[in-house]
Amino acid sequence: MLGGMTVEPILFGAEYSVYTRIVRLTLAEKGVAHHFEAIDIFDPASVPAWYAGLHPFGRIPAFRHGILELFETAAIARYVDEGFPGPPLQPSDPAARARMAQIVGLLDAYAYRAMVWEVFVERVRKPLRGEASDEAVIAAALHRSERCCAVLAGFLGSGDWLAGGERPSLADLHAAPMFACFRRAPEGRAMLLRHPGLAEWFRRTVLRTAMGTTRSPMIGDDLADDNA
Repeated sequence: MLGGMTVEPILFGAEYSVYTRIVRLTLAEKGVAHHFEAIDIFDPASVPAWYAGLHPFGRIPAFRHGILELFETAAIARYVDEGFPGPPLQPSDPAARARMAQIVGLLDAYAYRAMVWEVFVERVRKPLRGEASDEAVIAAALHRSERCCAVLAGFLGSGDWLAGGERPSLADLHAAPMFACFRRAPEGRAMLLRHPGLAEWFRRTVLRTAMGTTRSPMIGDDLADDNA
């Protein structure tokens, strides 16, 4: 609510983008009506000149709500959770909230590049473009991905959600799109099965309505390859 009147937020990004999907999931879980404006940074000629003023680093997503303009996925997600009504997506306990922030940082720093660019893109996307996968890159990325999976599985323990609690938090919404890509590679699926609790967490998350309404065109049904 800005200036006494409801203003619908605008999300700028691409449906194929992992980070755009994180914000879309957050908006969907909160039930926030919004406008989506497609920005394809891999087609620079199509990106409007004004977008540089919204995201000074030329990446996606970006977000506008009235006079407020934001970039960086974690900042946007926190604003959506705190600035709109709906079920809370951050734990109220300070320790659990710190764990959630730690998981988001872990995913950005260690998981995203390895799982998405160096496994999913190399193993799945490159062959679709007629390009050869770089096996050395995949092997190194799988080593780093295993460490990420082991740490996340440890945080999950016997619980349902990565930061604990009875419902998903921003940590789960940050992780799910990355794992959706990662498990498209046979090595990713096999690794997830070696961590049964994490595999069940992914299935539990994917079955939420928000995941179904934010599917990536590069993936489609997040569970379509379960019997592959």
